[in-house]
Amino acid sequence: MLCTTRTAALLGIEAHAVELEVDLARQGMPAFTLVGLAEGAVREAKERVFSALKNSGYRMPPSRITVNMAPADLKKSGSAYDLPLALGLLGASGAMEAERLEGWLFSGELSLSGELKPIPGVLPLAVRARDDGARGILVPRANAAEAAVVEGLEVYGVETLAQAVEFLSGRESLEPAQSRAEEDFARRLRFSLDFAEVKGQEHAKRAVEIAAAGAHNLLFSGPPGSGKTMLAKRIPTVLPPLAFEEALEVTKIYSVAGMLAEDQSLVATRPFRSPHHTISDAGLIGGGAHPRPGEVSLGHRGVLFLDELPEFKKQVLEALRQPLEDGRVTISRAALSLTYPADFMLVAALNPCPCGYLTDERHGCSCTPNQVRAYQARVSGPLLDRIDLQVEAPAVEYHEMRGDGGGTDSATMRDSVLRARKVQAARFGQSGPLLNADLSGAALEAHCTLGDEEHRFMEGAFQRLGLSARASTRVLRLARTIADLEGADRITTPHLAEAISYRGLDRSRSG
Repeated sequence: MLCTTRTAALLGIEAHAVELEVDLARQGMPAFTLVGLAEGAVREAKERVFSALKNSGYRMPPSRITVNMAPADLKKSGSAYDLPLALGLLGASGAMEAERLEGWLFSGELSLSGELKPIPGVLPLAVRARDDGARGILVPRANAAEAAVVEGLEVYGVETLAQAVEFLSGRESLEPAQSRAEEDFARRLRFSLDFAEVKGQEHAKRAVEIAAAGAHNLLFSGPPGSGKTMLAKRIPTVLPPLAFEEALEVTKIYSVAGMLAEDQSLVATRPFRSPHHTISDAGLIGGGAHPRPGEVSLGHRGVLFLDELPEFKKQVLEALRQPLEDGRVTISRAALSLTYPADFMLVAALNPCPCGYLTDERHGCSCTPNQVRAYQARVSGPLLDRIDLQVEAPAVEYHEMRGDGGGTDSATMRDSVLRARKVQAARFGQSGPLLNADLSGAALEAHCTLGDEEHRFMEGAFQRLGLSARASTRVLRLARTIADLEGADRITTPHLAEAISYRGLDRSRSG
């Protein structure tokens, strides 16, 4: 007897429909054959599934079993095929009515006792089920809230194989899972950190405000203990809240990576990722034998913070250049090519020299000029060109630390950022880039028009600092954001001067 069940395979952050055709024949020697480009964990499903069936009280007759996973040219990996395979075997053997399985999408890993274990990537599977018009999706109970985020789809969470069979057979009733997305969104502006806690560094806070307003990349340079990491960790507190579609996109990535907490149905706050400088290029960009999202994708719509930037391996830093330009990363293998979104705000920090005290008047620098040049050269010019703001964070004086207030707080900064973002949304609409950091080509010329005085100023700065064409473009984008924060219609010389003041490493290298 033939029985068909439906599930889906993950490729990147998208799910593709898969049908399991289970044929059970009583003639011939008992055998089990699985075809359809299945990897190791899928082939091992036979042992898990038959043990789960036996321990759940179901007896499979000796049979020749053939399972075809269609389409046959689509790679299948992972353990999420256990549940659809077990139900297909029960339908093919007559232990339950095969018609009861029609129209459903199933996914879940089985333990040997028949319990269902949570799996990664349930959210993309639920989106696929809805888009394909499925009547519902059956998943492990631990994944139900995550799948329930998808509107227009009935989601049922089950704890065991036996419970799934009883529900599908109509002998047990279950309530559809309810989304906890509203609860997750209600928590999105509850931050444990605030810029009011940062003593001094008002110049650096101003740079953070500009960077957040236009989604510009940012680099802090300063001696140890000046507060670079402290500043970076508070940047998400001034960024606009995630819209629902953005949250859904980010949640897909974390779902595929298996990084959603059991009580979390949606990533409602902007991510902040801070990988260690020993990370590999595959860990940062993504990849592996079974390609997974890297830190650049886990930071999508949020902040990727690279502390001690020159300590990262050179090939790792150079691999950042493409996602910084394109907002996505492509991982190519012999059998497939996957694309993950990687639209993040890069924030980096470095010391001015190996010992860290080159710019600190209170500490003597022990580095030679050659050591300083070699240290700074670890970060290539092309990468620095892609960082809009290069800000010095000097050591904080004692009188600043003992002050009662920390200066500007996150709420005030966030209000300014939101006003500037509204100006950009009204300017661009749906016809162009959404943020100033994305301006290029004709859009850059149209929205960053300069007068004669401003052109003369830019020409002088271009020659003095030796700016590249890319760096001068970023100065214009930055000046546009500064003007937006002030509510100015056109870019003026003071806006350009402030923008150029944030190209500190250009000045030091040209000098």
